[in-house]
Amino acid sequence: MKKLFSGRFSTLFGVLSLYVFLAFVIRIILLIWSLKDLELNFLHILRAFFTGFFFDLTMGSLFLAFYAFYLLIFPKRWIGSLFDKIFTYFYLSLIFIIIYFSLLAEIPFWDEFGVRFNFIAVDYLIYTYEVVENINQSYPLPVIGVVLVGLIVLTFVLFKKLNIFKKTFSDKNSISNRLFYSLPILAIAIVLGLVMKNKQADFSNNLVVNELGKNGAFSFVTAFKSNELDYETFYPKLSEKEAYSMVKKNLLQENQKYTTAKYDDISRLTTGNQEQKPNIILIAIESFSADFLTEFGNKDHLTPNYEKLSNESIFFTNLYATGTRTVRGMEALTLSVPPTPGNSIVRRPNNQNLFSVSTIVRSKDYQPYFIYGGDGYFDNMNTFFGGQGFDIVDRNRGNPLSDEIKTQRFAIPDNEVKFENAWGICDEDLYNQSIKYADKSAKANKPFFQFVMTTSNHKPYTFPAGKIDLPQGDRNAAVKYTDYALGKFIADAKTKPWFKNTVFVIVADHCASSAGKWEINIDRHHIPAIIYNLPEQQPTRIDRLTSQIDLMPTLFGYLGWNYNTSLYGKDINQTKVGDERAFIGNYRTLGMLKGNIFTQIDDRKRLKQFGVSGNERQTLSEIKTKNQELASQTISYYQTASVRFKNGKMKAR
Repeated sequence: MKKLFSGRFSTLFGVLSLYVFLAFVIRIILLIWSLKDLELNFLHILRAFFTGFFFDLTMGSLFLAFYAFYLLIFPKRWIGSLFDKIFTYFYLSLIFIIIYFSLLAEIPFWDEFGVRFNFIAVDYLIYTYEVVENINQSYPLPVIGVVLVGLIVLTFVLFKKLNIFKKTFSDKNSISNRLFYSLPILAIAIVLGLVMKNKQADFSNNLVVNELGKNGAFSFVTAFKSNELDYETFYPKLSEKEAYSMVKKNLLQENQKYTTAKYDDISRLTTGNQEQKPNIILIAIESFSADFLTEFGNKDHLTPNYEKLSNESIFFTNLYATGTRTVRGMEALTLSVPPTPGNSIVRRPNNQNLFSVSTIVRSKDYQPYFIYGGDGYFDNMNTFFGGQGFDIVDRNRGNPLSDEIKTQRFAIPDNEVKFENAWGICDEDLYNQSIKYADKSAKANKPFFQFVMTTSNHKPYTFPAGKIDLPQGDRNAAVKYTDYALGKFIADAKTKPWFKNTVFVIVADHCASSAGKWEINIDRHHIPAIIYNLPEQQPTRIDRLTSQIDLMPTLFGYLGWNYNTSLYGKDINQTKVGDERAFIGNYRTLGMLKGNIFTQIDDRKRLKQFGVSGNERQTLSEIKTKNQELASQTISYYQTASVRFKNGKMKAR
């Protein structure tokens, strides 16, 4: 062991030892951070740390593999030369920037998402404007820069005091001697790099334990390589005919019939009554958890306007978001489809001209608009919505639409923006755009459908001053401002002649946080939704279990529409008692809640079932004897949805 730190390779092994030690420290910090959600099983925690050590060793070896190769082949006579020193210091500076930044960044990422780096972190590399601005507005960038530089300088000083650099530049040993040290590092990097998989850390039902066993940088690389998961390769399956037979049986409503006898055609004719065609404004509120409302136990009185509206509306009290990201909410509300594995369909290629809510409203001669306060290039929103026939209103920052997208795009001008942060204009300014384009459609005597996506309830939680009585930069303050802006919007809309003939659907895209004890925390998907200003409709509470994908089909039911559909969502009022279900998933794990059983499948072809209990469904207990009917139903929904997108059958005809 002493020889490792007393020769040419002393710097390499010093950096590797430091990285493994710091990764261990981060693991301890994350463990303490998440004690409330941790399964206190000593053997499981021990296994997580043991697994984590090998991930850390793998990543450290990969960081240093190129340097090990350099030390091996660099000519003996030039060891200690100016070039040798410059290369070593330069390479180590780059490595330390990556190491220190990734380790430090894990803490706020864990705080927000409760996991190691995943595909969200990968996205942060792509959408640099929003991410860099968000970091700049949320954290003191100069301080972060000073800390990073300080840590690197401190490390170099420490290495110098320990004579590590001196030994590296003075030990002129032979190639054969250097092989003894370099080959193990290169072998570890190659072998463990190929053998180690993130799935190896997923051995328990406790999310925190599983994530502790991972390495942030390794998880980042894994997410980068597998941004999309093929259902048929990784997930449990039924035969194709069995899967479609089960789905078709469960999709059919009381007022529907299938349009063909083809086993893989889910198109249904929906029969309505006394059809109405009001304008529709669908507002997706960023990160608007149900537990922000007094109705669900909040005592901070953050949402007086939403709660007032809920008392005058159709109020969905038992509704669950399909995912944990905005694009999942958009997918659920427009495509009405369970959350297929990997990235949301919003972010995937070849997602134009799908059968969607837009297909239905355009068949009724509505003009759909997508109104977003940032640049819709982010998360591929413009390509997705434009590809479904929406006209786009956004804060165009110079990212052009694809030539394949045939739609109109309207930029939000600077003179109509009073406040803006990294993610876009404030909710008040955004709602002014909604009113502007509603006026435009009304003047043209054209019924309109607007999908309005807010951003104010998002870190850095900043908004116009003087609007509410809470300080900037706080989550509760952002919620209260979001509610304030919504109340002002409704008040402004009431002054417009089109208001009486306009229905407002106001729902969250997802919850503020999904982190918790379980891989899927059902209670962290509970969101509110209301349908407001429906003609001749008395205030109503819908307490039945409802999925986010059911919201728009339920609206169409209230409007009495006759239409063809290939959506997976159902009108809750046309669903038999006992057939209610909610789809909940994340990047890799998918599930269906039905009754008090949650059926879960993942990319290791595992199927688990849990008994669900607690007022907010926050407690799960694994069921050993599985309900095969629910297992098959869950698989059939996700399998057919995934395959239909992949083979193009989700396209509109």
